[in-house]
Amino acid sequence: MARTPGQAARRDPDWEGVRLHVVSGKGGTGKTTLAAALALALAAEGRRTLLIEVEGRQGIAELFGIAALPYEERRIASVTRAQLGLPGRGGHGGGSGEVYALAIDTEQALLEYLDMFYKLGRAGKALQKVGFVDFATTVAPGVRDVLLTGKACEAARRKGPDGRRTYDAVVMDAPPTGRLTRFLNVNSEVAGLARFGPIHTQAQAVMRVLRSPETAVHLVTLLEEMPVQETVDGFADLREAALPVGGVMVNMVRPPLLDAAAVAAVDGDHREEVALALGEAGLGGRSRKAETVRAAVDPLLDPLLEQAREHAERVELEREQRADLQQLKLPTYELPLLGEGVDLGGLYRLAGELKRQGAA
Repeated sequence: MARTPGQAARRDPDWEGVRLHVVSGKGGTGKTTLAAALALALAAEGRRTLLIEVEGRQGIAELFGIAALPYEERRIASVTRAQLGLPGRGGHGGGSGEVYALAIDTEQALLEYLDMFYKLGRAGKALQKVGFVDFATTVAPGVRDVLLTGKACEAARRKGPDGRRTYDAVVMDAPPTGRLTRFLNVNSEVAGLARFGPIHTQAQAVMRVLRSPETAVHLVTLLEEMPVQETVDGFADLREAALPVGGVMVNMVRPPLLDAAAVAAVDGDHREEVALALGEAGLGGRSRKAETVRAAVDPLLDPLLEQAREHAERVELEREQRADLQQLKLPTYELPLLGEGVDLGGLYRLAGELKRQGAA
Protein backbone atom coordinates (compact mmCIF):
# COMPACT_ATOMS: atom_id res chain seq x y z
CA MET A 1 0.00 0.00 0.00
CA ALA A 2 1.35 3.41 -0.93
CA ARG A 3 1.99 5.92 1.80
CA THR A 4 1.84 9.53 0.73
CA PRO A 5 3.81 12.52 2.04
CA GLY A 6 2.80 13.54 5.54
CA GLN A 7 0.22 10.75 5.84
CA ALA A 8 1.42 9.40 9.18
CA ALA A 9 3.07 11.24 12.05
CA ARG A 10 4.59 8.09 13.50
CA ARG A 11 4.65 4.41 12.60
CA ASP A 12 6.85 1.39 13.08
CA PRO A 13 9.53 0.85 10.43
CA ASP A 14 8.98 -1.76 7.73
CA TRP A 15 12.57 -3.03 7.70
CA GLU A 16 13.41 -4.03 11.26
CA GLY A 17 16.41 -6.36 11.20
CA VAL A 18 17.70 -5.15 7.83
CA ARG A 19 21.28 -3.88 8.04
CA LEU A 20 22.17 -3.51 4.35
CA HIS A 21 19.85 -1.35 2.25
CA VAL A 22 20.66 -1.42 -1.47
CA VAL A 23 19.08 1.49 -3.38
CA SER A 24 18.79 1.47 -7.16
CA GLY A 25 16.56 2.90 -9.88
CA LYS A 26 16.48 4.06 -13.45
CA GLY A 27 18.84 6.93 -14.21
CA GLY A 28 17.24 10.29 -13.49
CA THR A 29 14.86 9.06 -10.80
CA GLY A 30 16.96 10.45 -7.95
CA LYS A 31 18.28 7.20 -6.49
CA THR A 32 21.39 8.85 -5.00
CA THR A 33 19.25 11.51 -3.35
CA LEU A 34 16.92 8.94 -1.80
CA ALA A 35 19.81 6.70 -0.75
CA ALA A 36 21.23 9.68 1.15
CA ALA A 37 17.81 10.54 2.61
CA LEU A 38 17.37 6.93 3.73
CA ALA A 39 20.78 6.98 5.46
CA LEU A 40 19.71 10.12 7.36
CA ALA A 41 16.35 8.61 8.29
CA LEU A 42 17.97 5.41 9.57
CA ALA A 43 20.35 7.43 11.77
CA ALA A 44 17.67 9.64 13.31
CA GLU A 45 17.16 7.50 16.42
CA GLY A 46 20.66 8.13 17.76
CA ARG A 47 22.13 5.49 15.47
CA ARG A 48 25.11 5.36 13.12
CA THR A 49 24.76 4.62 9.42
CA LEU A 50 27.23 4.30 6.55
CA LEU A 51 26.33 5.59 3.09
CA ILE A 52 28.34 3.95 0.31
CA GLU A 53 28.83 5.12 -3.26
CA VAL A 54 30.15 2.63 -5.83
CA GLU A 55 30.02 4.47 -9.17
CA GLY A 56 32.75 7.04 -8.61
CA ARG A 57 30.52 10.05 -9.37
CA GLN A 58 30.97 11.79 -5.99
CA GLY A 59 27.21 12.31 -5.87
CA ILE A 60 27.16 12.05 -2.08
CA ALA A 61 29.69 14.85 -1.67
CA GLU A 62 27.67 17.05 -4.01
CA LEU A 63 24.42 16.42 -2.12
CA PHE A 64 25.93 17.26 1.26
CA GLY A 65 27.93 20.21 -0.08
CA ILE A 66 31.31 18.85 0.98
CA ALA A 67 34.66 18.15 -0.68
CA ALA A 68 35.13 15.00 -2.76
CA LEU A 69 35.18 11.94 -0.53
CA PRO A 70 38.44 9.98 -0.19
CA TYR A 71 38.61 6.20 0.04
CA GLU A 72 37.89 6.15 3.75
CA GLU A 73 34.83 6.17 5.96
CA ARG A 74 34.20 9.76 6.97
CA ARG A 75 31.50 11.39 9.11
CA ILE A 76 29.44 13.74 6.95
CA ALA A 77 26.31 14.56 8.94
CA SER A 78 24.52 14.39 12.26
CA VAL A 79 20.76 14.09 12.52
CA THR A 80 18.02 14.24 15.13
CA ARG A 81 14.30 13.62 14.91
CA ALA A 82 13.72 17.35 15.31
CA GLN A 83 15.86 18.06 12.23
CA LEU A 84 13.58 15.75 10.26
CA GLY A 85 10.48 17.56 11.47
CA LEU A 86 9.49 14.67 13.73
CA PRO A 87 8.23 14.86 17.32
CA GLY A 88 10.65 13.89 20.06
CA ARG A 89 10.62 10.44 21.50
CA GLY A 90 11.57 9.55 25.04
CA GLY A 91 13.77 6.64 26.04
CA HIS A 92 16.20 4.88 23.73
CA GLY A 93 17.11 6.50 20.45
CA GLY A 94 16.28 10.07 21.35
CA GLY A 95 19.75 11.49 20.73
CA SER A 96 21.69 12.63 17.70
CA GLY A 97 22.63 10.06 15.08
CA GLU A 98 25.58 10.08 12.70
CA VAL A 99 25.95 9.43 8.98
CA TYR A 100 29.30 8.31 7.63
CA ALA A 101 30.09 8.04 3.93
CA LEU A 102 32.47 6.05 1.76
CA ALA A 103 33.17 6.51 -1.94
CA ILE A 104 34.70 3.19 -2.96
CA ASP A 105 37.70 3.50 -5.26
CA THR A 106 37.94 0.28 -7.27
CA GLU A 107 41.69 0.54 -7.68
CA GLN A 108 42.32 1.07 -3.98
CA ALA A 109 39.84 -1.67 -3.08
CA LEU A 110 41.65 -4.18 -5.31
CA LEU A 111 45.05 -3.28 -3.84
CA GLU A 112 43.58 -3.64 -0.37
CA TYR A 113 42.13 -7.03 -1.34
CA LEU A 114 45.42 -8.26 -2.84
CA ASP A 115 47.30 -7.20 0.26
CA MET A 116 44.75 -8.87 2.54
CA PHE A 117 44.66 -12.24 0.77
CA TYR A 118 48.00 -12.42 -1.00
CA LYS A 119 50.21 -10.25 1.27
CA LEU A 120 51.60 -8.35 -1.70
CA GLY A 121 52.48 -5.23 0.24
CA ARG A 122 54.70 -2.98 -1.91
CA ALA A 123 54.31 -5.34 -4.87
CA GLY A 124 50.71 -4.14 -5.09
CA LYS A 125 51.92 -0.59 -5.69
CA ALA A 126 54.10 -1.90 -8.50
CA LEU A 127 51.08 -3.59 -10.07
CA GLN A 128 49.26 -0.27 -9.88
CA LYS A 129 52.06 1.52 -11.72
CA VAL A 130 52.09 -0.93 -14.63
CA GLY A 131 48.33 -0.72 -15.08
CA PHE A 132 47.48 -4.18 -13.76
CA VAL A 133 44.56 -2.92 -11.66
CA ASP A 134 42.78 -1.34 -14.63
CA PHE A 135 43.49 -4.42 -16.71
CA ALA A 136 42.15 -6.82 -14.07
CA THR A 137 38.89 -4.94 -13.46
CA THR A 138 38.31 -4.44 -17.21
CA VAL A 139 38.81 -8.02 -18.40
CA ALA A 140 37.15 -9.45 -15.27
CA PRO A 141 34.35 -7.05 -14.27
CA GLY A 142 33.00 -9.70 -11.91
CA VAL A 143 36.05 -9.13 -9.72
CA ARG A 144 35.23 -5.42 -9.55
CA ASP A 145 31.67 -6.17 -8.43
CA VAL A 146 32.91 -8.60 -5.76
CA LEU A 147 35.16 -5.86 -4.40
CA LEU A 148 32.40 -3.24 -4.35
CA THR A 149 29.65 -5.40 -2.88
CA GLY A 150 32.14 -7.08 -0.56
CA LYS A 151 33.08 -3.75 0.99
CA ALA A 152 29.43 -2.98 1.74
CA CYS A 153 28.77 -6.45 3.16
CA GLU A 154 31.86 -6.27 5.36
CA ALA A 155 30.76 -2.91 6.76
CA ALA A 156 27.27 -4.24 7.47
CA ARG A 157 28.68 -7.09 9.57
CA ARG A 158 31.71 -5.40 11.11
CA LYS A 159 31.99 -5.38 14.88
CA GLY A 160 34.12 -3.32 17.22
CA PRO A 161 36.28 -4.56 20.12
CA ASP A 162 33.20 -4.46 22.38
CA GLY A 163 31.36 -6.90 20.11
CA ARG A 164 28.82 -4.33 18.95
CA ARG A 165 28.16 -3.56 15.29
CA THR A 166 30.17 -0.64 13.98
CA TYR A 167 27.14 0.55 11.99
CA ASP A 168 23.47 0.05 12.76
CA ALA A 169 22.74 0.18 9.03
CA VAL A 170 24.59 0.47 5.72
CA VAL A 171 23.01 2.09 2.64
CA MET A 172 24.54 1.39 -0.76
CA ASP A 173 23.84 3.73 -3.67
CA ALA A 174 23.97 0.95 -6.28
CA PRO A 175 24.21 1.04 -10.10
CA PRO A 176 21.01 1.70 -12.10
CA THR A 177 18.30 -0.94 -12.34
CA GLY A 178 19.41 -2.22 -15.73
CA ARG A 179 22.77 -3.37 -14.29
CA LEU A 180 21.66 -4.09 -10.74
CA THR A 181 21.00 -7.84 -10.74
CA ARG A 182 24.25 -8.62 -12.52
CA PHE A 183 26.10 -6.34 -10.10
CA LEU A 184 24.63 -8.08 -7.04
CA ASN A 185 24.70 -11.64 -8.35
CA VAL A 186 28.47 -11.89 -7.94
CA ASN A 187 28.49 -15.69 -7.68
CA SER A 188 27.54 -16.16 -11.33
CA GLU A 189 29.84 -13.33 -12.41
CA VAL A 190 32.98 -14.91 -10.94
CA ALA A 191 32.06 -18.56 -11.61
CA GLY A 192 34.01 -18.57 -14.85
CA LEU A 193 37.01 -16.89 -13.21
CA ALA A 194 37.53 -18.87 -10.04
CA ARG A 195 35.93 -22.02 -8.69
CA PHE A 196 38.10 -21.99 -5.58
CA GLY A 197 40.55 -19.72 -3.79
CA PRO A 198 40.12 -16.26 -2.18
CA ILE A 199 38.00 -14.71 -4.96
CA HIS A 200 35.57 -17.62 -4.91
CA THR A 201 35.46 -17.58 -1.09
CA GLN A 202 34.85 -13.81 -1.08
CA ALA A 203 31.99 -14.16 -3.60
CA GLN A 204 30.38 -16.87 -1.49
CA ALA A 205 30.62 -14.70 1.64
CA VAL A 206 29.12 -11.72 -0.21
CA MET A 207 26.18 -13.77 -1.49
CA ARG A 208 25.44 -15.10 1.99
CA VAL A 209 24.93 -11.50 3.14
CA LEU A 210 23.08 -10.32 0.03
CA ARG A 211 20.61 -13.21 0.17
CA SER A 212 20.06 -12.99 3.91
CA PRO A 213 17.15 -11.32 5.77
CA GLU A 214 19.64 -8.60 6.74
CA THR A 215 19.54 -7.19 3.19
CA ALA A 216 16.77 -5.40 1.27
CA VAL A 217 16.94 -4.02 -2.27
CA HIS A 218 14.81 -0.90 -2.77
CA LEU A 219 14.03 0.59 -6.19
CA VAL A 220 13.40 4.28 -6.88
CA THR A 221 10.95 5.28 -9.59
CA LEU A 222 8.82 8.13 -10.91
CA LEU A 223 5.13 8.04 -11.80
CA GLU A 224 6.04 7.76 -15.48
CA GLU A 225 5.69 4.83 -17.84
CA MET A 226 9.35 3.98 -18.52
CA PRO A 227 10.65 4.21 -14.93
CA VAL A 228 7.68 2.21 -13.64
CA GLN A 229 8.16 -0.51 -16.26
CA GLU A 230 11.86 -0.71 -15.43
CA THR A 231 10.97 -0.99 -11.75
CA VAL A 232 8.51 -3.83 -12.40
CA ASP A 233 11.11 -5.62 -14.53
CA GLY A 234 13.81 -4.94 -11.93
CA PHE A 235 11.87 -6.61 -9.13
CA ALA A 236 11.15 -9.59 -11.39
CA ASP A 237 14.89 -9.94 -12.08
CA LEU A 238 15.71 -9.71 -8.37
CA ARG A 239 13.22 -12.44 -7.52
CA GLU A 240 14.54 -14.67 -10.29
CA ALA A 241 18.06 -14.24 -8.88
CA ALA A 242 16.76 -15.04 -5.35
CA LEU A 243 17.79 -11.59 -4.08
CA PRO A 244 15.70 -9.97 -1.31
CA VAL A 245 13.31 -7.33 -2.60
CA GLY A 246 12.64 -4.26 -0.50
CA GLY A 247 10.29 -1.37 -1.10
CA VAL A 248 9.34 1.02 -3.88
CA MET A 249 10.33 4.66 -3.47
CA VAL A 250 8.25 6.90 -5.72
CA ASN A 251 10.16 10.14 -6.10
CA MET A 252 9.16 13.65 -7.23
CA VAL A 253 5.42 13.21 -6.63
CA ARG A 254 3.51 16.36 -7.52
CA PRO A 255 0.42 17.29 -5.47
CA PRO A 256 -2.91 17.27 -7.33
CA LEU A 257 -4.06 20.75 -8.25
CA LEU A 258 -7.65 19.74 -9.01
CA ASP A 259 -9.96 17.48 -7.05
CA ALA A 260 -11.46 14.36 -8.65
CA ALA A 261 -14.65 16.13 -9.69
CA ALA A 262 -12.72 18.92 -11.39
CA VAL A 263 -10.51 16.43 -13.24
CA ALA A 264 -13.57 14.51 -14.43
CA ALA A 265 -15.22 17.73 -15.65
CA VAL A 266 -12.27 18.91 -17.75
CA ASP A 267 -13.51 17.32 -20.97
CA GLY A 268 -16.84 19.17 -20.90
CA ASP A 269 -17.60 22.63 -22.25
CA HIS A 270 -17.19 24.86 -19.23
CA ARG A 271 -16.07 28.13 -20.82
CA GLU A 272 -18.98 30.13 -19.48
CA GLU A 273 -18.68 28.71 -15.96
CA VAL A 274 -14.96 29.44 -15.88
CA ALA A 275 -15.50 32.95 -17.26
CA LEU A 276 -18.09 33.63 -14.56
CA ALA A 277 -15.80 32.32 -11.83
CA LEU A 278 -12.89 34.46 -13.05
CA GLY A 279 -15.11 37.53 -13.10
CA GLU A 280 -16.32 36.85 -9.56
CA ALA A 281 -12.69 36.50 -8.52
CA GLY A 282 -12.16 40.13 -9.59
CA LEU A 283 -10.25 39.71 -12.85
CA GLY A 284 -12.34 42.45 -14.43
CA GLY A 285 -11.00 45.00 -11.97
CA ARG A 286 -13.43 47.28 -10.15
CA SER A 287 -15.72 47.55 -13.12
CA ARG A 288 -18.97 45.62 -12.85
CA LYS A 289 -19.85 46.05 -16.52
CA ALA A 290 -20.27 42.64 -18.13
CA GLU A 291 -18.45 43.63 -21.34
CA THR A 292 -15.45 45.00 -19.40
CA VAL A 293 -15.19 41.89 -17.25
CA ARG A 294 -15.52 39.63 -20.29
CA ALA A 295 -12.82 41.52 -22.19
CA ALA A 296 -10.41 40.94 -19.30
CA VAL A 297 -11.33 37.29 -18.84
CA ASP A 298 -11.54 36.02 -22.44
CA PRO A 299 -7.76 35.95 -23.15
CA LEU A 300 -7.28 33.69 -20.13
CA LEU A 301 -9.91 31.08 -20.90
CA ASP A 302 -8.17 28.95 -23.52
CA PRO A 303 -4.78 28.80 -21.74
CA LEU A 304 -6.45 27.90 -18.43
CA LEU A 305 -8.64 25.21 -19.97
CA GLU A 306 -5.65 23.75 -21.83
CA GLN A 307 -3.63 23.60 -18.63
CA ALA A 308 -6.54 21.88 -16.91
CA ARG A 309 -6.69 19.26 -19.69
CA GLU A 310 -2.94 18.65 -19.47
CA HIS A 311 -3.19 18.30 -15.69
CA ALA A 312 -6.08 15.84 -16.03
CA GLU A 313 -4.06 13.74 -18.48
CA ARG A 314 -1.12 13.67 -16.08
CA VAL A 315 -3.35 12.69 -13.15
CA GLU A 316 -4.80 9.82 -15.18
CA LEU A 317 -1.33 8.64 -16.26
CA GLU A 318 -0.11 8.74 -12.67
CA ARG A 319 -3.19 6.79 -11.57
CA GLU A 320 -2.34 4.07 -14.11
CA GLN A 321 1.30 3.95 -12.98
CA ARG A 322 0.28 3.70 -9.32
CA ALA A 323 -1.97 0.79 -10.22
CA ASP A 324 0.98 -0.98 -11.89
CA LEU A 325 3.15 -0.44 -8.81
CA GLN A 326 0.41 -1.69 -6.50
CA GLN A 327 0.47 -4.98 -8.38
CA LEU A 328 3.94 -5.55 -6.93
CA LYS A 329 2.38 -5.76 -3.45
CA LEU A 330 5.43 -4.17 -1.84
CA PRO A 331 5.74 -1.33 0.70
CA THR A 332 5.61 1.89 -1.30
CA TYR A 333 6.73 5.35 -0.22
CA GLU A 334 5.87 8.58 -2.03
CA LEU A 335 8.30 11.50 -1.80
CA PRO A 336 7.26 15.01 -2.84
CA LEU A 337 8.70 16.98 -5.72
CA LEU A 338 10.77 19.78 -4.20
CA GLY A 339 10.19 22.70 -6.51
CA GLU A 340 13.25 24.55 -5.28
CA GLY A 341 15.52 21.55 -5.93
CA VAL A 342 17.21 19.31 -3.39
CA ASP A 343 19.54 21.26 -1.15
CA LEU A 344 20.63 20.02 2.27
CA GLY A 345 17.37 21.20 3.82
CA GLY A 346 15.41 19.34 1.16
CA LEU A 347 17.44 16.20 1.82
CA TYR A 348 16.48 16.30 5.51
CA ARG A 349 12.86 16.89 4.51
CA LEU A 350 12.88 13.76 2.32
CA ALA A 351 14.48 11.83 5.17
CA GLY A 352 11.64 12.94 7.43
CA GLU A 353 9.08 11.71 4.90
CA LEU A 354 10.79 8.30 4.66
CA LYS A 355 10.79 8.10 8.47
CA ARG A 356 7.14 9.10 8.74
CA GLN A 357 6.08 6.57 6.14
CA GLY A 358 7.93 3.66 7.76
CA ALA A 359 10.89 3.21 5.42
CA ALA A 360 13.27 3.72 8.37
